[in-house]
Amino acid sequence: MGYHTLQDCKIVPPNISEEFSNGDLVCADCGLVLGDRIVDTRSEWRTFANDEGDDPSRVGSAANPLLNGPQLDTVISQRDGGSGAARELNRTHGRVTAVKGERNLLQAYKDISAMCEAIGLPKLIADIAKQLFKRVEDEKLLRGKPNESIIAACIFIACRQEGVPRTFKEICTLTQVPKKEIGRCFKALNDAFHETKVQTMTSEDLMARFCNNLGLNMEIQKAAVELTKKAKEIGTLAGKSPVSIAAACIYMASTLYKEDRNTRDISLVCGVSEVTIKNAYKHLYNERARLVDDRITAKLIDNLPSP
Repeated sequence: MGYHTLQDCKIVPPNISEEFSNGDLVCADCGLVLGDRIVDTRSEWRTFANDEGDDPSRVGSAANPLLNGPQLDTVISQRDGGSGAARELNRTHGRVTAVKGERNLLQAYKDISAMCEAIGLPKLIADIAKQLFKRVEDEKLLRGKPNESIIAACIFIACRQEGVPRTFKEICTLTQVPKKEIGRCFKALNDAFHETKVQTMTSEDLMARFCNNLGLNMEIQKAAVELTKKAKEIGTLAGKSPVSIAAACIYMASTLYKEDRNTRDISLVCGVSEVTIKNAYKHLYNERARLVDDRITAKLIDNLPSP
């Protein structure tokens, strides 16, 4: 059957209809074929959407904002009935089509997820750390630095931003990166991210986690927080790190309520030496009359051992 022009149609104007099954343009009234090679833009499967709604996406999943490129790669399945040929094809195809730099990003994302899961950090922290890492890579902020150091700094900053800070020593233990190296990367990134300045960590931020790990009840935790606030007001532990202040106040509060936790236990949880805790506690003990408020009776003060 030949194809005709609009002048051959008996209906003016013609009632043109698209027949996707045959790829033709036809007149719905007289049946005259007016054109061919119509591209079917509908989905390949049957849909049950409402007349007003659109069909679902035809191919592929949502683009991953953490990766570069169009992300329209074809993946060869590794399942072939056990012959092993598909696995080799998959590996070869992956090496040939790998986007430059994408393999580095994917490995870094895997490391970040594994590290965050290892210390019980939520997925939100891992996602923020991944975004920070991608920004570092895109903007070339830490050229020459190993990925391990950049990952450690990104996790540290992500924890600070979301109000669940971790100490440098905890990140060092997690990532096996020296403290000084993490500190250098952190300072460089903190200076570069002007719009997302990282808030300073305080002793109160660490108190709940440390007390929970030591098995101390809420009453002792509140007392330790009050001691921390009083010590800051008076200036008893001026110049001490937030971790040292938290450790010393926890030791003092647990002793007040006879829930004794020795300096060794607190040292293991807080990540500071026993000598540091004892030196800080000595300053607290000398100012004990000013630090203890009315909610803690004078009788409890007698429970404090002399340094």
